[in-house]
Amino acid sequence: MVMKKYKLLACFILLVPFLLNSCKKFLDVVPDNVATLDNAFKNRHEAEKFLFTCYSYMPKNGDLADDPGMLAGDEIWRFESAKGFMEVARGFQNSVTPLGDRWQYYYQGIRNCNIFLENIDKVPDIDETEKRRWIAETKFLKAYYHFYLMKMYGPVPLMKQNLAIDAGENQVEVSRAPMDSCFNYVVQLINEAAGDLPLTIDNPTKELGRLTQPIALAIKAEVLVYEASPLFNGNADMSTLKNHDGTPLFNAVYSKAKWDSAAVACKQAIDLCHQVGMELYKYNPDFQQYSLSDTIKTQLSIRNSVCERWNSEVIWANTQTNSTSLQKLMTPFWDPDNLDITTIHGELSPPLKIAELFYTSNGVPISEDKTWNYNKRYSLKTAGSNDKLYVRQGYTTAQLNLDREPRFYADLGFDGSVWYGQGMYDDKKPLDLFYLMAKYRQRNGYGKPGFGTVTGYFIKKLIHYENVIDKKGNGYSVTAYPFIIMRLADLYLLYAEALNESEGPGNEVYDYVNKVRQRAGLPTVQTSWDLYSINGSKYTTPNGMRDIIHQERLIELAFEGKRFWDLRRWKEAATQLNMPVKGWDLQQEDAAYYYRPSVLYNQTFGLKDYFWPIRTSALSMNGNLVQNIGW
Repeated sequence: MVMKKYKLLACFILLVPFLLNSCKKFLDVVPDNVATLDNAFKNRHEAEKFLFTCYSYMPKNGDLADDPGMLAGDEIWRFESAKGFMEVARGFQNSVTPLGDRWQYYYQGIRNCNIFLENIDKVPDIDETEKRRWIAETKFLKAYYHFYLMKMYGPVPLMKQNLAIDAGENQVEVSRAPMDSCFNYVVQLINEAAGDLPLTIDNPTKELGRLTQPIALAIKAEVLVYEASPLFNGNADMSTLKNHDGTPLFNAVYSKAKWDSAAVACKQAIDLCHQVGMELYKYNPDFQQYSLSDTIKTQLSIRNSVCERWNSEVIWANTQTNSTSLQKLMTPFWDPDNLDITTIHGELSPPLKIAELFYTSNGVPISEDKTWNYNKRYSLKTAGSNDKLYVRQGYTTAQLNLDREPRFYADLGFDGSVWYGQGMYDDKKPLDLFYLMAKYRQRNGYGKPGFGTVTGYFIKKLIHYENVIDKKGNGYSVTAYPFIIMRLADLYLLYAEALNESEGPGNEVYDYVNKVRQRAGLPTVQTSWDLYSINGSKYTTPNGMRDIIHQERLIELAFEGKRFWDLRRWKEAATQLNMPVKGWDLQQEDAAYYYRPSVLYNQTFGLKDYFWPIRTSALSMNGNLVQNIGW
């Protein structure tokens, strides 16, 4: 009975359910009906299948059911009855059956990584170079799964090696490791892995998405930026989180050295990415039917930096995410007369606060631009000839939707906005370009059968511009792409952030922010703030430049699943996620009434919400585990 207890503890407490919960996964990588490790590693072919099983636990970035960054925050809102991560956004998280719980899942992935590392030397027909590469890939995956657990739960037990199934109770009931130890272990694994990974993928047909040295260094840089960020670096709010033996799980003392290390790691990653030819994506096709304006080229550079498969900016993309389904959920009813309305829904809606986040056309926040009337942002204005490639000329809209930066129009769709695409590409004829009509019961508006925007805004950024609804009623032609995990603009802004915290504002900090702004069609930070901001010296102080970098990240990486995590690591979620979620008054047909802010939901966010709760059943089975604060 004692041995049986230990076995159950090994499966459920340590979350390494090899015998009970991972058998199906394990059977997937060995010959039918022969579930033994010897057969799993009897030759190269079988071992490679086990390696791919280690990959199979990768988080599905951009997947609404798997990625909390999409729907669990305040960046995308959905209809009232939506479940899943929307319940986290609405404050319904609990510790009995945590919403989006991934504790056991990622520990199962880590266990499989350990099995691989413990048995790869048994494979007789693999050459040494390939074996080192596979070991490196598995070590990195093991590090990445630990890192994802840390983002969700904070301090976690470190599974450096698998325990024997007959391990004693003192070995089975593990404790959470201090946060600094968790980060050190993840960085150690990545360092061990990086040198044996390839610089680039030599066989794109078969291997795109597999790990490379630039991926390893970029993720290491991200890990170190997280370690240096306020949520993990000197967070006194977490000082009471301790193991039962009194060991503090958070270091309450701030360390500038962590920012120094993060800055160095970011620069090393950038240099390697440049070495292998990566650069910020700019739309410049070999052939195009029309001679496009700079306005549309800039929009396509912004949109295609995400939607163009494996473009020059992509460091790492996730081949497991189905962007086709995501695009269908985001696409407005472009042409309901020629499409089965069950195909598209247009239901993933940015709140008003996200529309207000983007800069003015001068490249500064709308509340700072001395040439832009912030207090009149909800008043009506008619789009003129200067707006014709952004908002349909002659259309009445809110001032909020006019005189904004290119990313506003590349990322968002709204009533009256020009939507470049839907088979209409000649921007020399702006009145022939497709545009949205999104007031009550209009072509793209609320009140039509099916779903539709719940805020008055649509997500354009993640929808490929070549997608077309067939006029013959044959359906929706979608250009699929792997969802991006890390791209160069993300890394540039991580470096600017780390360097600003390490050394303060300076030319190199400005340079990397300005690279991203230039691609977005904006002046430099210095020019924009000098000429247009009511706070012209903002960029010259560390605190002011921090605010600029934070907003730049939130704009540049909008809808890519980053805002959810950034607000947490900056400890800004308690401010941003305690604001009401607003949209326009969608049940109105007249512009004067439609363009009135309407509250959809009053979000609440407290200290406990910075981390996921550990399932109470795991705590009851393992007396050494402690719960996160507030749960």
